[in-house]
Amino acid sequence: MRKFWNSKKENLVIAAALVAACAIGISGGTLAYLTDHEEVQNKFVVGKVDIEETEPDYQPDEEGKTPDIVPGQEIPKNPLLTNVGKNDAFVYMDVSIPMANVVTAAEDGTRENNGAAAETELFSLEGVQLSAQDQMDGWNLMYQKKTGDYMVYVYNYDSILSPGESTKPLFTSVRFANIVEGQMDEVQLEIPVRSYAIQTVNTSDGTGSVRDQAISAWEKYYMQNEGLEGAVTAGID
Repeated sequence: MRKFWNSKKENLVIAAALVAACAIGISGGTLAYLTDHEEVQNKFVVGKVDIEETEPDYQPDEEGKTPDIVPGQEIPKNPLLTNVGKNDAFVYMDVSIPMANVVTAAEDGTRENNGAAAETELFSLEGVQLSAQDQMDGWNLMYQKKTGDYMVYVYNYDSILSPGESTKPLFTSVRFANIVEGQMDEVQLEIPVRSYAIQTVNTSDGTGSVRDQAISAWEKYYMQNEGLEGAVTAGID
């Protein structure tokens, strides 16, 4: 059986600040005045960045098992994110497509690459909802990078996601490559999807498009978490 999907939710925040008290600092001298004061308790609550990843159109079989798939088959799959936290956030997804050296065929049955095996992405993403440069409403491909046996595609959402709001689906389905039979029988395959959220406050200078701000925040997130739990799947070159 081939397992074609495995999604993992990551709830991540780049920074949070708690202010517990107000104080006045004095340097370079001393005070010798009659003074009076009143105590004021300043209470603050740390915000929360939290996202939920769902796939409304994906329907596993009745027993919840991963289905068998055949070459060329298209499977409905539409991951989207909802902001279930308390703060506005930039949100992101990365999708890892498995790769293998296989022989593939064109739609008319002709073997491609003169019948020789070639490194191939075993799935394609169908209906990717990209946003145009002048219409920031959808997903933007920031970069792609081969990592191990996967090609990782990294996207940011081109709108700030407020609490309670959801993104458009990143894509609507996945299609299995048209590989020649007998090469990957009973191989289990996965398409890991990871999602990220970064607070909008204090992670960019607030200028430029949402896309520019989101990319700047992502670069800071990458630097902060490199080599740690929560690190991005495919690092920035």
